[in-house]
Amino acid sequence: MNPSRLAGETLGQKFWNAVGQRSNQVALRQKLFGVWDEITWSDYGAHARRIGMGLAALGLEPGTCVSILANTRREWAYCDFGALLVGLVVSGVYPTDSSEQLEFLCADSRTEVLIVEDDEQLDKALQVRERLSALKKIIVMDMEGLRDLSDPQIMSLQDLEALGQLHDERYPALFETRLHARCADDVAILVYTSGTTGKPKGAMLSHRNLRAVMENFPHQLAQGPGDDKMSFLPLCHIAERMFGSMLSLERGSRMNFVENPDTVPENVREISPTIMLGVPRVWEKFYSAINLRMKESTPIQQAAYRFALSVGERHAAYAMQAQQAPLALRMLNAILRYVVLGNVRRAIGLDRVRWAATGAAPISPDLIRWYWALGVPLFEVWGMTETTGGGAINLPGALKLGSIGKPQAGINEIKISEQGEILTRGANVFVGYLNLPEKTAEAIDAEGWLHTGDVGEIDAEGFVRITDRMKDIIITAGGKNITPSEIENELKFSPYITDAVVVGDRKPYLSLLVMIDHENVEQYAQERNIPFSDFASLCRADEVQALIQAEVDRVNAKFARVEQVKKFRLIEQKLTAEDEELTPTMKLKRKLVHEKYKDLIGQMYASA
Repeated sequence: MNPSRLAGETLGQKFWNAVGQRSNQVALRQKLFGVWDEITWSDYGAHARRIGMGLAALGLEPGTCVSILANTRREWAYCDFGALLVGLVVSGVYPTDSSEQLEFLCADSRTEVLIVEDDEQLDKALQVRERLSALKKIIVMDMEGLRDLSDPQIMSLQDLEALGQLHDERYPALFETRLHARCADDVAILVYTSGTTGKPKGAMLSHRNLRAVMENFPHQLAQGPGDDKMSFLPLCHIAERMFGSMLSLERGSRMNFVENPDTVPENVREISPTIMLGVPRVWEKFYSAINLRMKESTPIQQAAYRFALSVGERHAAYAMQAQQAPLALRMLNAILRYVVLGNVRRAIGLDRVRWAATGAAPISPDLIRWYWALGVPLFEVWGMTETTGGGAINLPGALKLGSIGKPQAGINEIKISEQGEILTRGANVFVGYLNLPEKTAEAIDAEGWLHTGDVGEIDAEGFVRITDRMKDIIITAGGKNITPSEIENELKFSPYITDAVVVGDRKPYLSLLVMIDHENVEQYAQERNIPFSDFASLCRADEVQALIQAEVDRVNAKFARVEQVKKFRLIEQKLTAEDEELTPTMKLKRKLVHEKYKDLIGQMYASA
């Protein structure tokens, strides 16, 4: 066994052992009233224990479900591990979910206690609580604006902790009993899929599943008590839950919670993380910000940046393979990093990053290459909710652009089916879908292989490449198979395009729906005195249409004629995480987009 592994059969046991070993080390940081407040592992454990014992005092037995509806903040982590300490199952709810979605998730999981963030989220719960027969209590983290509320089913998180403290004192042996009430094969957490088609499915992840990914995370990407991470993705998503919360538990790295999703650019500069996970949208936004800033800089600055980046790219070609570059190139690169590129990294808050990871969606290889040239080692990883967030990973010395890397050593294996689908099996593959045995049987075959739904290939060196989703493959009217993700990834590399969906199944040619980057396109219009009054009029401006046409033309030049986009339309609604078209990781839902914008798509084929 790896001596650095935390002991413990369950996540609750691991957490409690971490508290004992790291008592005075800083575990969490969160900004309060303009100051970054530090929480030690000892304080972290005290909060979690009181919450856990409070839930036990409310009558929750091991194996019952607690749901958390809140943004990513330290109280989310307190409640998560508090519930796990006393053998409960935790289910996260996206803060953007509607009351109807909340009702389904709580009913499906038979949630007995719902923990909400504030009065806004409480309103959702109050709209549906009468239809949730299993619900015993609603706990509120932030009682601002609710001080005069009197409702026997509602209590504050502070009061829950006080109840837990009292219960702990009254029954001193109970905590230890509850800490060992569950075993490795029991379900630890529920992670609901985004439900782009039909109702969400609750993926059951066991303590063994979580431990497999945590304990076998590659040593080449080391992390520990001296590292700072920035937590900003939803904690109910497997990416942040595993990479942020669970891996920080296993290795002792510090979690830094952003103030809110809108302050990420500001907070990343304040936190200056040493390790960072981001979805492609985040890495694209950083790139776009620098790209636009350089356009506004002086000719000398632009020339220095281009030269430094070209040297960085030559150096990165060696670094990505963990090879030593020639001495002259190393020296020149070091000077230019210090004089030029260091300022670029500081401008986006990545000056201390030792390594970074991108996942949850495909990313352009050119974007990864840009970060390496900048001096930020960025590794593409792949995992699903159903694989507990682990699966395949690029590593120092074992990196291939355009691939998701090799199977994660020690936990799983990957193969390609006769139909071209990526299959995986191992200790990280989930238990199944809650209350859906038939869906579980469709996902995991008799030999234990999980059918991922991704189409791909494995090269002679063992690198896995995803070409598309099986359900997303486009077959044109001429019978040509098109993988739209390659075209879409190239388009999203543009600073003016946030997302894109290629359409054309059974059609004579490919067309495109585009979601523009509002901030960058608005700046483009203002600098050129292009008149517009709102987002829709900005999209309709001839100059903006020409701008996007130029980006489409640039990408078309990289593909064969049959793979080129002939027409496009802009989505004239500014989309946020609140809109149904977007997943919580800000990806357009392809099927929903096809349905909602079918008239817009129809216009592009009206004369075909």
